[in-house]
Amino acid sequence: MEEEIKTTLPENAFRELKAGEEYEPLMSPRGQYPEVNSWSVTWGVLMAMLFSAAAAYLGLKVGQVFEAAIPIAIIAVGVSTAAKRNKALGENVIIQSIGACSGAVVAGAIFTLPAIYILQAKYGPEMSASFVQVFMASALGGILGILFLIPFRKYFVKDMHGKYPFPEATATTQVLVSGAKGGDQAKPLILAGLIGGLYDFIIATFGWWNEVVTTRMIGWGETLAEKAKLVFKLNTGAAVLGLGYIIGLRYALYICLGSLAVWWLIVPGMNLLFHDTVLNLGGERITETVGNMTAEDIFFKYARYIGIGGIAMAGIIGIVKSWGIIKGAVSLAGKELKGSAGADATAVRTQRDLSFKFIAIAAIVALLVTFIFFWLGVMHNLMFAVVAILLVTFIAFLFTTVAANAIAIVGSNPVSGMTLMTLILASVVLSAVGLSGTGGMVAALIMGGVVCTALSMAGAFITDLKIGYWLGTTPRKQESWKFLGTLVSAATVGGVIMLLNETYGFTSGQLSAPQANAMAAVIDPVMSGQGAPWLLYGIGALLALIINFCGMPALAVALGMFIPLELNTPLVMGGAISWFVTTRSKDKAVNEARGERGTLIASGFIAGGALMGVVSALMRFGGISLVSEEWMQNPLSELAALVAYILLVCYFVRSTRK
Repeated sequence: MEEEIKTTLPENAFRELKAGEEYEPLMSPRGQYPEVNSWSVTWGVLMAMLFSAAAAYLGLKVGQVFEAAIPIAIIAVGVSTAAKRNKALGENVIIQSIGACSGAVVAGAIFTLPAIYILQAKYGPEMSASFVQVFMASALGGILGILFLIPFRKYFVKDMHGKYPFPEATATTQVLVSGAKGGDQAKPLILAGLIGGLYDFIIATFGWWNEVVTTRMIGWGETLAEKAKLVFKLNTGAAVLGLGYIIGLRYALYICLGSLAVWWLIVPGMNLLFHDTVLNLGGERITETVGNMTAEDIFFKYARYIGIGGIAMAGIIGIVKSWGIIKGAVSLAGKELKGSAGADATAVRTQRDLSFKFIAIAAIVALLVTFIFFWLGVMHNLMFAVVAILLVTFIAFLFTTVAANAIAIVGSNPVSGMTLMTLILASVVLSAVGLSGTGGMVAALIMGGVVCTALSMAGAFITDLKIGYWLGTTPRKQESWKFLGTLVSAATVGGVIMLLNETYGFTSGQLSAPQANAMAAVIDPVMSGQGAPWLLYGIGALLALIINFCGMPALAVALGMFIPLELNTPLVMGGAISWFVTTRSKDKAVNEARGERGTLIASGFIAGGALMGVVSALMRFGGISLVSEEWMQNPLSELAALVAYILLVCYFVRSTRK
């Protein structure tokens, strides 16, 4: 029976429940509401396609994949309001759930698979991956992530109610609730999307101003960079500024702290200590002295490996901290599997999952297909494929709860560190059983793509399920249609990766692809028999332990140590805007309203800038390029960029006060 939908979350939505107390969602567990229909599925698929393209471009550009849940939720509210849909809350959750597959699949794909094309520039055509291989790695990883997470849904979503903050799920839920009230929050998002998209489109397509401002644009800055290897950089894109706002000042400062430690301490320090020395610390052979290198060369040849070691150690720290949760969740899943047949049939609508029998059979089939894909489509050797599927199954299942736990607590998933660990382990094991060289590199990277996508999907999916729990959707419907979103996103991201590789290339400097470069840097020396910069990895690991001991998030700082400086400094600018607009008034409600509006504007910058970046890439792919390289080398182009950036920041701050 259809019932009215409440428009206000209950008082106990975000706190722990008292003994005997039950949580009552907006859509009653005893009622029936529109959820899955042609409207919600069509819009969900469309959002998955659009945001997969946008997130892939931005992630390869700056190394940060924005979560699409909030922008998609806002768009869902906007279109349902415009179409005057009745009782659209359940439909909007399904749109968001299908569409949000984009960010999860993109993170898994772009952190690993572009490394194949990066290494292709060094080893030639024998290092290659087809569209089918990229699609299969992403799709199978996403499907495994969904299946491995479902047994843990009740633990994270229901049993731990009020104990985990779920920051992203909270924000998305509030947007969807505002839609149930009849709000039109899509307007500022669309306007900001148009402005941010036009701004970044002008940079990428016409080059009216430079994308990066550096201290080299003035004389003393050039001298400082040459003599002391000290340089400051700032990316002036709208999308990166919006990303910084969403991350917030605290975590942006942690990330930038790691970046400044590398660029302002380690790089200049190496120049002072080893100025006339040729350092070969493993991996690529170096013939140039440290003093003859630029600051950027020192970073890419040495310092970034410290960041890689830090990221890997941060992943280990995350597993150790989450070990109790892993054991508890596995035990709960086992109990559910034994007694779920009758229990789920009598459960209320809002607690009905896909049957555990279906999950078990589907997981076995997915693993079997993955094994056949490894055997016939990648390695062409039965023993290698057996080793690969055992590694993938163990690591993906083990880290699933780590990913979900990270999202539930801080809203970010340490998938990069866990994938680096996977690649190192896969490279060592595959080399030990006889698979090395370029064939071993491709195999390990595709295995990493499957694992990375599985972990990314698990983290993102727990957000969707928590949103559904708060609002009262049917988990079984969310779980069923998540597979469709995964397939659509995998196909889209595969096409975008190949398009961007053909248009720019991942070694041109125009697409930094930082995580994929890290994967390539890790796997190349191990698989080619050159060794690896273990000393630098060890220094990074030690620094991560010290950072964790000091009470700071090791993963955030380690990522800052690896990602180029110009992509970290604008995060602080965005975070500073977030702090500024939410602290100017003495009225707490005013500050909260400004903060929420700022989130909409930042989401618009991210979505608009990234989508127009894809459009610009398509134009370049078609041979249309209007950027003057001579103008880009002129310091005045950086001065023009600084002026444009200041105007963009002023617009951002002013718009939050409306």
